[in-house]
Amino acid sequence: MRLAFDFMAPSLSGGQTVEGDDVDDDLTRKRYRAIFISDLHLGTPGCQAGALLDFIKLHPSDFLYLVGDIVDGWQLRRRWYWPQEHNDVVQKLLRRGRKGCRIVYVPGNHDEFARGFIGHRFGGIEVADDAVHITADGRSLWITHGDYFDGVIQCAKWLAYLGDNLYEFTLKLNRHLNYCRARLGLPYWSLSAYLKHKVKKALNYVTEFELAVATEARRRGHHGVVCGHIHRAEMRDIDGTLYCNDGDWVESRTALVEHFDGRLELLHWAPLPEAAKQGLKAGALTA
Repeated sequence: MRLAFDFMAPSLSGGQTVEGDDVDDDLTRKRYRAIFISDLHLGTPGCQAGALLDFIKLHPSDFLYLVGDIVDGWQLRRRWYWPQEHNDVVQKLLRRGRKGCRIVYVPGNHDEFARGFIGHRFGGIEVADDAVHITADGRSLWITHGDYFDGVIQCAKWLAYLGDNLYEFTLKLNRHLNYCRARLGLPYWSLSAYLKHKVKKALNYVTEFELAVATEARRRGHHGVVCGHIHRAEMRDIDGTLYCNDGDWVESRTALVEHFDGRLELLHWAPLPEAAKQGLKAGALTA
């Protein structure tokens, strides 16, 4: 099922406030026409739910696209992990939908269970196999998670499960390394991103994936494509087609946003300092 949206809802100016039940409603926030996020992997220790929650609170939008792997069903089947912060993210998304944001959920391979609900709506969230977003300047963007273009997922799922376990191990090791780095006053560093960058086959896989997704978007008659899946934020032209990957919320904490003039931008979100978090909770932080 494909959904096409070219509606532009009324927006707030930078400092305007709205009545509601959220503590962030009185904050000065940056509003966007559309936000695209994917690969949250709720249900895993690697999900940076706290940073994601801060990002959602401070960035309202008229459209919000959840571009797959929102909940990690693979990991939850192996071991149940669902802390309060993950529940807070779900509640925040549902609340955002109730306040008029149009939310479209395009499931991925880790949350493929949700594909059984395509065409349905839950708490204001529409579930679709893919979607089409029309930007304010008239460009057509095809929204798909991207796993259909992953040969490993389609042809050797057992290998995908093995790779997922190895990735989880890498993330666990990465958390320990960054705990030590933080104590030494060093910035966050991604071990898995470093390994992907150094391994030639991984780079070839990423390039082939990007080309395949862009080619299919062009074949379907769209100006561009927005996807996730490979946990690598990117926005570039591929043979005349705009390729946008919104990254992930396990390592890179990235999102693709559309401004009200149709301009697209990749945002890299840095976790808020503890003092700022306290101010946000108190409803006193200004953007």
